[in-house]
Amino acid sequence: MKKTKKNITRREFIKKTGTAGAAVAAVGMFGGKPPAFAQKHTVHTVQWNHFIKEADVLERKMAADFEKATGVKVTVETINGNDIPARATAAVESGTGPDIFQLMWNQAYLFAGGLMDHTALVKELIPGKMHVSMEGTANINGVYRGVPRFGVGNANAYRTDIFADLGIKPPDTWEEYLAVGKKLKENGTPVGQTLGHTYGDAPTFTYPLLWAFGGMETDEKQNVVINSKETAAALDFLREFWSAACDPGGLAWDDSSNNRAFFAETIGASLNGASIYFVARRNPEKAPPGLADNINHFLNPKGPNGRFHSILTFTNCITKYSKNKDAAADWIRYVMEDKRYEAYMIENAGYVNGPTAKWDNISMWKDDPAVTLYKDMGKYGRNFGFAGPYDRKASEVQAKYIITDIFAKAAKGDSTKSIIAWAEKELKNVYKR
Repeated sequence: MKKTKKNITRREFIKKTGTAGAAVAAVGMFGGKPPAFAQKHTVHTVQWNHFIKEADVLERKMAADFEKATGVKVTVETINGNDIPARATAAVESGTGPDIFQLMWNQAYLFAGGLMDHTALVKELIPGKMHVSMEGTANINGVYRGVPRFGVGNANAYRTDIFADLGIKPPDTWEEYLAVGKKLKENGTPVGQTLGHTYGDAPTFTYPLLWAFGGMETDEKQNVVINSKETAAALDFLREFWSAACDPGGLAWDDSSNNRAFFAETIGASLNGASIYFVARRNPEKAPPGLADNINHFLNPKGPNGRFHSILTFTNCITKYSKNKDAAADWIRYVMEDKRYEAYMIENAGYVNGPTAKWDNISMWKDDPAVTLYKDMGKYGRNFGFAGPYDRKASEVQAKYIITDIFAKAAKGDSTKSIIAWAEKELKNVYKR
């Protein structure tokens, strides 16, 4: 009797060829048998435009390699990070759109009802203990609504040549930064900092500043505690710091404005990922001659309550409406495979952090001392909503830029008393309903 040839599934092909690593399971991500390999599939993923442009190139090369290996076409669509929430809202509400959204921060809370349960996939791909800042982004009431891929920690890029000419050194405390910033502004190269409604550089500046002075939006039980002398101290400091040290245009900046200002040599320091440095290093035609050799970084200064950072997290989330869930899961497996993931980190050259301590110890971090300190961002990290949980309410506060706006109001000259009264009302509107 002639044997009937068994169709090979896409997953089996990946496993046999080793292109997605040994972690690939033999059954579908969400249960049941995956579609036959020979069947046509596509996966559409939407994510931010990398500030390290080579990472976008690598992402699309991986998509092309994945298609050659599996027959599954992956469309990698990159858009401005500020546009992702609106795009995801429209897709989830209409039940149609991309198969995967790479969401930022804990936006998975906002779209949890439209995202698949990724718990099994997370356990498969991220064994061990995740960094707190990564864990809190997608674990919603014990269910993962996405697979955390990487985090971006912001440190302060500064001009070593300008600092040397002015006889100043990187500050360790906020008071020292005030003194440094005054000299920078007198030199015509102020601190460049956004206080606008933009997803990265504004909240990663304002939340750690609040925490450094001991201020919090809520306590452990999510009682609103913004009305405190610690919050007042942070606002009073920012008002002086903004006037004495900062470029006033920062009130309207987005996440790319400080990068452009740095390359235009109009600022001397700015909170940012490692992208300013690596664009100057890798693409010297986009920067003044020799700029990369005159850039280094320092951590957020310490305040009376310590030193803090926020980690901008990115999570791959498969939508419930997707008709290509197994293929989408295979794509996530593919990009998370160890060898491929390390290559991705190397391409980003210090701009991204892995989800576990395993990725804090790869040799790349020693290759360039200018970015080595980015490796340790996790130990200073807190999630938004501190000291309460990083849940949907904390995410709503973040999305409404309430914490960023209290500092913007201080920069504009509003009184501390009126700012705190406004913030307390806005926060209670979120946390008390």
